Amino acid sequence: MPRAIPLYERVLADRRRVLGDDHPHTLTSRNSVAAYLRKLGETQAAREVDEDTLARRRRVLGPDHPATLTSQHNLSQDLSRLGMHQAARELDADTLARRRTAHGHDHPWTLITASNLASDLRQLGEAEAARDLDADTLARRRRVLGDDHPQTLASASNLAKDLEQLGDHQAAAGLRAEVRHRRRGQGEAAQANGP
Repeated sequence: MPRAIPLYERVLADRRRVLGDDHPHTLTSRNSVAAYLRKLGETQAAREVDEDTLARRRRVLGPDHPATLTSQHNLSQDLSRLGMHQAARELDADTLARRRTAHGHDHPWTLITASNLASDLRQLGEAEAARDLDADTLARRRRVLGDDHPQTLASASNLAKDLEQLGDHQAAAGLRAEVRHRRRGQGEAAQANGP
């Protein structure tokens, strides 16, 4: 992956030269550079790129454009990884409200943002609010994606964390057991359908 960074940076430089700093294709390249920096663990560098990309997308595309909301999501992830949970929470709350308006409450992007906001709340010690949001997200993912989808299982695991924080160890253990059972079933199905 480290070899991909110079390639993405070269494409970004070419797009900036040919299309300008604010062209949507240039901003997409900036987004790609930040994503690779994040994967390399260079979170502060990713944050700097994401902050600039978000400012440009807000100005060029508007605050409700899907690409702008993706930039907001990416920046909130950087902030969370840097331990800036309150700032991440504020950005995720705004992104969630905008995605609910733009895409509805059940859209996969909306549900990803809801899950991220619940994580922010959990990190800030707001376990009841995290539980409520995670429970809603889990119910929606079960209905939209099915019980065995990886994002549904992630929501169940997140809700178990909230329940554990709130002292409901029995309910947390039940959810964790369900997740293990479903993941084990997926592994057995994959082996049965193997080559």
